Parts: sequence; structure tokens; C-alpha cells
Amino acid sequence: MNTKRIVLFASGSGSNVENIVNYFNDETHITVTAVFTNKRDAKVIDRCNRLNISALFFNKHAFINSDCVLEMVKALKPDLIVLAGFLWKIPENLINAFPNSIINIHPALLPKYGGKGMYGMRVHQAVKDNHEIETGITIHYVNSNYDEGAIIHQAKTIVTKEDSPESIAEKVHQLEYEHFPKVIEQLLKG
Repeated sequence: MNTKRIVLFASGSGSNVENIVNYFNDETHITVTAVFTNKRDAKVIDRCNRLNISALFFNKHAFINSDCVLEMVKALKPDLIVLAGFLWKIPENLINAFPNSIINIHPALLPKYGGKGMYGMRVHQAVKDNHEIETGITIHYVNSNYDEGAIIHQAKTIVTKEDSPESIAEKVHQLEYEHFPKVIEQLLKG
């Protein structure tokens, strides 16, 4: 069996990146080959150093106005590109080069609380402000619109009146850690 290759994109602390890397550590047929980040000071770089994973920083021009990032990703021959807390919209050249091979995780039950500017605590605050009784995660394919790609998997958690945006975030993070690596594995082995 050929080894399946994952390339991750992240913009922040990289807790999902670390969870995914650790999940596949003992897997001989699936490997995380590199992590791309658009923030020079992102904590995910420290995690990559600790985990012995290549981390590559790029700027907006390399991502949007050239094929620089595209060519680097192509060279790694990924079977799946995983957005794990990556905040920029994926450009058409990358989407076209990897059709149905780029997935994202969103911290809400899409189509609710998706779209440009809806990420992180903004989502959890909106869930709280709208008195939702449940929230969760959505793992979906990436297309040319924010959070509108075909849904692969959703998982839910209850929201109580006592929950704060921070406690909602913690519940959602637990769902991410539990489900994201398993869905990635299913996609690669399916």
C-alpha cells in the first residue's frame, strides 16, 4: 500500500495540527509531510519544531498572486490538503490543482455561522448571542467560497445558558480533536 501524504495549512497555535500529527504518528501508511503557515510568528511553527515536521512560511503575494505556494505543495504530492485553523481564502489555482482534495474544519454547524470573518471566538460569541441550544463542528470540502463546500462530517455538542463563549470554544475544540483525525483517516483509506 502506498503511503498517503497530508499537507496541513494553519494560521494560529496549531493545536489541531499537533493532534493530527500525533494521531498518525504510528500509522505507517499515512504521513504529515509539511505544515504551511501564513504567519511568521504563528505558534504552530514552535509545535512543528518540537514534532520534527517541516514548517513553511509564505506571504500573501506567494499565495494569491503567484504559483509559488502551489508549486511547493505540488512538489510534496499530497493526497489530501487539510486546513487546520487556516484563515485565508484558498485561491483558485490551488483549488483547481487539487479538486476534492482540500478539506477544512469550521467551528460551527454550517451553514450557520459561516462565511468571511466568521472564525474562532467570533463564531462562539455569535452562538452565545443567538441563544443556540447546540453547536459543533463541520468538516467540509473547500471550494471558491468561504465555508460553502460539500459537508463531509458534522458533530454536535449542547450549549447551555451557563456556557460562555470560552466554554463553548472548549466544547468545540474537544469535538475537533476527537473527529478531525478520524475523518482524515477515513478519506485517505476510503
